[in-house]
Parts: sequence; C-alpha cells; structure tokens
Amino acid sequence: MNGDETTETGSGRRLRADAQRSEDALLEAAKAVFAAAGVDAPAREIAARAGVGVGTLYRRFPKRADLVAAVFRREVDGCAAEATGLAATHPPGEALALWLRRYAAFLNTKKGLAVALRSGDPAFDTLPDHFRSRFEPALTTLLERAAAAGAIRGDVAAWDLLRAIGNLAAAEGPDGAAHVQRMLGLLVDGLRFGAPAA
Repeated sequence: MNGDETTETGSGRRLRADAQRSEDALLEAAKAVFAAAGVDAPAREIAARAGVGVGTLYRRFPKRADLVAAVFRREVDGCAAEATGLAATHPPGEALALWLRRYAAFLNTKKGLAVALRSGDPAFDTLPDHFRSRFEPALTTLLERAAAAGAIRGDVAAWDLLRAIGNLAAAEGPDGAAHVQRMLGLLVDGLRFGAPAA
C-alpha cells in the first residue's frame, strides 16, 4: 500500500494510510485500556499499547474527550454493522436474538464510557444522535425480517426495544451481566408471543 494513499475517517477528515493505521491502533488500544482501567487511564499506557509515542496520541486526539468519543463512535459502528452479518448467516428470528444479545453486551461493557458521556463535554454532543442513527436502522431491519418470517410479532418499534434493553443493561452487582442476559431471554420470548409461527 502506498503511504500517500488517503482514507476518510469518521469525522470526515482524510488521513494518509500510515496515519490511519496509527489512529486505528490508538483506538483499539484505548478500547482495551478503557475496559481494563477506565477512561481516565494514563495516556502513556494507551500510546505504549498502540506502539506509538504519546505525542502521536495527542496529535490525533488533543483532548481526552476526543479520544473517548472516537472510541465510542467506532464501537457503535462495529456493533451496528454486526446486524448485517448476522442477518446474512442466520435465520431471521435467530439473527435478531443474537444481535440483541450483542447489543446488551455492548452496553454492559460501556458503562464507564457512559459516565464520561454524561459529563457535559461538547465533544460528546453528537454521540446520542450517532448512537440512534446507527442502531435504530440496524434493529429495524432485523425486526422487519423476523416479523416477515413469522418469528416475532410485527408491532415492535426498534427505538422502544433499544431503550428497554438500555434500561436492562443498567443492572449493577456481581451478577449484573448474567441478570441482563436472563431478562433479555424473557424479552425475546415476549417478542415471539403472538407471532404467526408461534
């Protein structure tokens, strides 16, 4: 690959291919470090994990909030994109159930990020719209396919379901993640109630 090649970033900037690789490495490293140590982890730890200098991190993301927002946006995009893959490889009802579990797990692992997002920093202002613009269409497609196949009832709005799972994912305690998965199973059973195939 030519080092002069450019690519679009999520923010609309164009980066040379080598700069894009550095940014991807930083975002992947930040994701891992944030998961292990929280969003206030030292910048040098993130840079070291990415294999770049701290100066590179600050050139790409001048403020901590910029990095947090970029990680969150990338994770939202990845989770939403999985809906397409699941739809292509599983029956409609199963694809829906699998993605809902993936979405709940996504929310459960982003609790630390969620606290930062509520800080009032302007860097986070566009994230709620990004969240909804990526997840709502992804889930709408899965719901429509499952309803057309007779696997679920046809009167469920994607945004209502996203919010319901968001509320479930707020469960705390040592068994919080297991509790969320149990309740999600009941919720999926509820989607099947009244479905033609049932």
